[in-house]
Parts: sequence; C-alpha cells; structure tokens
Amino acid sequence: ILATTVASVVAVYLGYSWKEVQDSLVKGIILALQACLILMVIGCLIGTWIQSGIVPSMIYYGLKLISPSIFLVTTCVICSVVSISTGSSWSTAGTVGVALVAGAIISGAYFGDKMSPLSDTTNLAPATAGTDLFTHVRHMAYTGVPSLILALILFTIVGFKYGGGTVDASGVSRMLSTLDSNFTISPWLLFPPLLVILMVILKIPAIPALLGGTILGGIVAAIFQGNSLGEIIIVSFNGFESNTGVASVDDLLSRGGLLSMMSTIALIFCALAFGGVMEGSKMLETIASSILKLARSVGSLVTATVVTCIGMNIIAPDQFLSIVIPGRMYRNAFLKQNLHPKNLSRLLEGAGTLSSPLVPWNTCGAFMSSVLGVSAGVYFPFCFFNLINPLVCIAYGYGNITMYRMTPEEAEAQAAADKIDGR
Repeated sequence: ILATTVASVVAVYLGYSWKEVQDSLVKGIILALQACLILMVIGCLIGTWIQSGIVPSMIYYGLKLISPSIFLVTTCVICSVVSISTGSSWSTAGTVGVALVAGAIISGAYFGDKMSPLSDTTNLAPATAGTDLFTHVRHMAYTGVPSLILALILFTIVGFKYGGGTVDASGVSRMLSTLDSNFTISPWLLFPPLLVILMVILKIPAIPALLGGTILGGIVAAIFQGNSLGEIIIVSFNGFESNTGVASVDDLLSRGGLLSMMSTIALIFCALAFGGVMEGSKMLETIASSILKLARSVGSLVTATVVTCIGMNIIAPDQFLSIVIPGRMYRNAFLKQNLHPKNLSRLLEGAGTLSSPLVPWNTCGAFMSSVLGVSAGVYFPFCFFNLINPLVCIAYGYGNITMYRMTPEEAEAQAAADKIDGR
C-alpha cells in the first residue's frame, strides 16, 4: 500500500491526473478478479476435502512410502503429494517436513505448490500474464516434471550414503495412527483428486471443475465421515478445525474455508494495484524497455524475465510482487514476439515462486528457515528442484522448446480481450 501511494504521488508529479492514476489502479485489480473467484472456490474445496478425509487419506498413504534406502526421494515425493493436495508449500514444510531433510522438503513442497490448482501463486501467475489456470498448469508440466526428475536423481545419488541407516519412525507412526483414528481412511477417497486431474486434462474451465470437486468433497464427507449438510456448509465457509491433540496433524489440517482466502485476496489486490499504477504511469515500460534493449531473441527475453523475477524476490522481497511486477513488465514483449501468455505465466512461477524460499530475507525464505530450523544459506545448495527449474526454463527459451506461438485466432482473441480490459 505504501509503495502504491509513493507510485501514485510520482505519477501525479509526472503529469497524470488522479483519475488516470485511479483508473490504472482499478484496471490492475480487475485482472485478478477471476483468479480471486477461483481462490474463493478453492477455500471451500480445501475445507470439504479435509473434512471428507480426502486430504488425510492422501497424506496417510503418502507417509507409508517412507523408506530409509530412498529417504530423500520419498521425502520429496511425499511433500509433493501433500502440497498438491493442500495447495500450500508453507503448511507442508511446517508440518510433514519438520523431521525430514530441508532441501528435499522444499523441493517437493514447491513442486506441489507450483503444480496445484489450489495454490494462490498458481492462480496469480496466469491472471497476471493473461491466460487461464488449467492452461497454465498443463504448460508448467513441460518444465516442472523434467526438473523434478532431475532433482529426484540427485536426491537418489546423495541419499545413497543414508541407505544403510534407520529412520526414527515415531513421529510418522504417531501421525498415521492419529489420521486413522480420526478419519475414515480409504483408497476410494483418492478418487476425487484423480477426477480433478482428469478435468484438467480435459480442459474443463477452472471454476466449474473446482466447484464440482467441492461438491464431490461434501458428498464424500457425508458418506464416509457421517457429516451433516450443516457441518459441511460451515466448514466450506469457515474452514476445518482439527482437534486431534497431535500438534503436527492439527497444524496441517486446520485450514481451508472461503474466509481463509480473504487475506490472500487482499494481498493480491494490493500487489496488482501497485502494478497497475506503475504500468499506467509508464514506469514499468521505462524499466522494461531499458532491459529489453539487450533481449532481442526469445532466449534472451526468457532470461531477462527469469532474472527479473529472482531480482524482485531479492529486492521486494515477496513472491507475490516477484510474479506481478515482471508479469506486467514483460507481457507486451511476449505478445510482440507472438508468444502465448502461458509461456510468460510459466516463467513467473518457475523463477518467481521457486526462488522465493532461497532468499533468506524473503517472506518465504524466512518462513522456511524458521520452521525447518536450517538457515537458507545451508539448505540452498540442496533445493535441487528450485535451482534446476529456472535453468530448464532458460534452456527451453534458447532451444525454442515448448515456447508456443499464438495462432492468428488466438492473437485476435487476445487483442480483443486486452481492449476490453484496457491493457
């Protein structure tokens, strides 16, 4: 808010009227309205999926995969599963990950966060770039999956030295028994997440797909957990409150609900208001044009975007601004090269979201250091996925790999949408 205030004062000093500044601010916020609606539905979905036992079942079966011989690999995979099911890298690292290895935890947590349609940043990136949620998620798989595979290979190699050791399974066993005693755990409860994945593949729009998942979660809660309609509605609005008495389980499962998304939506509004004023007053254009003088090819444009996202995490320092500001700066540059907006949204996540926990003074870096008890400087070299993915994105740019161009019809539709939005 303070940054937006300063930018507005500078804009007025440069000769823009307050009405022009205000219109730019509002246009910036309008870009995220669909993403905010999706986040509201996601809040309801998370609440009902925890209440119904869907999320507890995913965690339960994931924890059973732990094996000393492939400890780091299973750590990364489990954190990926938990983060995809909850849409939160923070809650994953703060609960499931506390007793495990920081680099593998963060790699898995951020892969899941990045690929989950339930994540706030995964919704913000396509809204900023000008594409839709599920198109964004599918396009991220081209860089995310190879990066994760490379990370798992490295974790396997590093983990060989621990292959003959043993794992203190007391914490895992306590969590498994707590989940089993408080929820009906069943493989059938894995069906709703698979259905949502199928809807992503079938390109069903995000809001009806996620709303369908929410309704299905409510039905499952009534059938498997015996919840009443009133209880389901209350949880979808206020979120689920876990009272098992086991702190690690209660911290992980006490979340969700429409109201839980309001603080995130407020942050998105503030970030996009700042971006809107910066764009409307041509400040972003001035900064971008200076950088883009060196970015004449697709590869150099991709590199500039990646470096700017990382730089924003260092300077700002918050992952929301590392998505919004570079997204607004380079959007027109991507369109001028006829590159589909999903290319930009993939970079915003691949560099903006993933580099945030690697910066000690960034909000994400500070959080990860505090909950894992390991400084960012120590876990930094072992966050293989977070380090590899931006490099893969740059390599794809120079190699022109999955850098999709818009068809004439898509370019025309994008121009029409931009005209409506006032971009």
